[in-house]
Amino acid sequence: MIELPEGMNWYLAKLVYRIISGDGNHTAQFDVQYRLVRAEEADWALEKANILGRIGESTFENAKRDSVKWKFIAVEDVSKIPVLDDGAQLYGQIFELHDPREYVEAAHARSQRLLEQDPSMIDNVKPNDLLISA
Repeated sequence: MIELPEGMNWYLAKLVYRIISGDGNHTAQFDVQYRLVRAEEADWALEKANILGRIGESTFENAKRDSVKWKFIAVEDVSKIPVLDDGAQLYGQIFELHDPREYVEAAHARSQRLLEQDPSMIDNVKPNDLLISA
């Protein structure tokens, strides 16, 4: 378990960005990021998450020389993490669907891709690799 200074807590913040390529005439794309935030209280964790969101905005040119913009939309959620330890739940979401088959099939397909990929791909991710996936 990671020890924090007295009075500090871990929070998980869910940040949402809109990705706009060129003139924006494309299927809407969003990047949902989960960020670990250390703060004394939830209101400060929310403020820090908003600051992180604004700092994370960027504009760059892709391989097609189109302008690509990561526009911060909002902090969608902040949850306190009571214990940061092996196996601790960091985030959960419950939702309802009329037809669960499509979701279950997609979950199995994502799981299968994970099983088939080289495990070193997970271990070799560097912090900047998570910022922009063009």
